[in-house]
Amino acid sequence: MDGGIQKLAAFVKTAECGSFTKAAEALSYSQSGISRMVADLEHEWGVSLLERGRGGVRLTSDGLRLLPHVEAVYAAHGELKRRVDELNGLEAGLIRIGTFSSVATHWLPNVVKAFQKDHPRIDYELLIGEYAEIEEWIAKGRVDCGFLRLPASADLDVLPLGGDELVAVLPLGHPLSTRDTVPLAELCAEPFMLLERGTKAEVSELLERYDVKPNVHFTTWDDYAIMSMVESGLGVGILPRLILKRAPYRIVTRSLDVEARRAIGIALRDRKSASVAVKTFLDYLPYRLGDAFGGNRGL
Repeated sequence: MDGGIQKLAAFVKTAECGSFTKAAEALSYSQSGISRMVADLEHEWGVSLLERGRGGVRLTSDGLRLLPHVEAVYAAHGELKRRVDELNGLEAGLIRIGTFSSVATHWLPNVVKAFQKDHPRIDYELLIGEYAEIEEWIAKGRVDCGFLRLPASADLDVLPLGGDELVAVLPLGHPLSTRDTVPLAELCAEPFMLLERGTKAEVSELLERYDVKPNVHFTTWDDYAIMSMVESGLGVGILPRLILKRAPYRIVTRSLDVEARRAIGIALRDRKSASVAVKTFLDYLPYRLGDAFGGNRGL
């Protein structure tokens, strides 16, 4: 990446993260390096882009006006690089993937390992976020493709991949753990740990669908915080089965007495215009992910 584009990347990532330190971690630079590149941009353009404070940074009015244009230039540079890589075949290239934690932990490693074995000079950039955030990254060109809960925006090109059961999570020895399936209403009468990820929160939607109001004692966006609270006997919860694979917690999982699943797919802005590397990567997904949930790819 040339110096000019590096500075644009530093500004975009710092605005996204609200912190020089987090931007530096994401871009594999030092904190001082990121700060210096943004300062260089401000000097070159004669504007103040960010307000620095003890709690982090935020966009100035000028920065807010310029950010969409900087993002567009940065995305265009990435597209140019991908087209050059395409002319060189699959000898080199970069695939940028938006994903959420359970897919990043339990699906992607085996797929990337297999793909890398066949195409060792392809590099990867993973951005971890929640569903709406990943959709925005795809739409803006920040990532080439992204894993999402379906249905996704109609503007995106979507490849369905599989279904993931939502299950009850209980402390060891809990009375409901003796059931083969747990009644949703009885589960929600217990002190409830709610997994909430902003928009498109599958647990909240499940509860609304069956008109059940949980006895919520704790709300978080972090799956592992739910597991830890449940292990400590502070309550019960509902989590996707995928995130529970190899979970290091002493907890019990049971199916619910209602239909409870999330559909997962991968989305792009336009599959036809994707780079050769991304198109080839997509070919590795359906059959390698088909048995992620015990062979059930149904949605």
